[in-house]
Amino acid sequence: MMMVGLAILLWLAGWWLNTRLASGPYADTRTVRILAPVIFGLTVIGVWEMLVRGLEVPLVILPAPSVIWDRFWDSLPILWADFVQTIIKGALNGYIIGCGAAFLMAIAVDRWDFLRLGLLPVGNFVAALPIVGTAPILVMWFGFDWHSKAAVVVVMVFFPMLVNTVAGLREATAMQRDLMETYAATYWQSFLKLRLPAAMPFIFNGLKISTTLALIGAIVAEFFGSPTLGMGFRISTSVGQLSLDMVWAEIVVAALAGTAFYGLVAMIEKLVTFWHPSQRS
Repeated sequence: MMMVGLAILLWLAGWWLNTRLASGPYADTRTVRILAPVIFGLTVIGVWEMLVRGLEVPLVILPAPSVIWDRFWDSLPILWADFVQTIIKGALNGYIIGCGAAFLMAIAVDRWDFLRLGLLPVGNFVAALPIVGTAPILVMWFGFDWHSKAAVVVVMVFFPMLVNTVAGLREATAMQRDLMETYAATYWQSFLKLRLPAAMPFIFNGLKISTTLALIGAIVAEFFGSPTLGMGFRISTSVGQLSLDMVWAEIVVAALAGTAFYGLVAMIEKLVTFWHPSQRS
């Protein structure tokens, strides 16, 4: 019970420290904005370690962070091979193809109203289909290698990206569009100089949403068939072997990859849309 008491004290100490930082005179500084989540994360990990050790939780229920770290470090070659198969080949290729196709389709939808009236309702229907229903079909169509996982990712990211881009292209006001017409601007001149810049926040919103969808789609698709590597394959087989430390090691890799992927897109958004009010500090 001593470990449980120490876990409670650690949690209270982390809570107190973050409260002081959030209410202090430097609460809005960059240092505090970085330090606060780091303290919170380390507190959670410390409490997790102490509770699992103190309550003697079985490994098959919840491994301690130290056990997960040991497995992570010892399995780096396997984790790297799974990362390349799932994230680089499956998720990234599907993300590029799906978002690129959605952007081009959004331009066509913006250009011709009959596509907007006919395609978007169908898109909403397809986007609502559960991945556990579509993934097995796409795996049978495209095979068990990364191509089928990329196809699942394309289906998952296409319509969220399409809807956001179409909404962004219609963001320019009627007065702004009329002003471009008074300048005798062509459709493409108006598109490049007015509509596309106005749509950038919406486009990046779709790109950021798609980062998480791409990872989820690629990993879940591997549950329904894959070669003998991949994050979804490893999670599925490790659960069957009751090797929960390996499962958590794969979860750590997925979390790090998802955070880095989202952060990269957010960083590019800051560089491209620095003029937008949402990016002003």
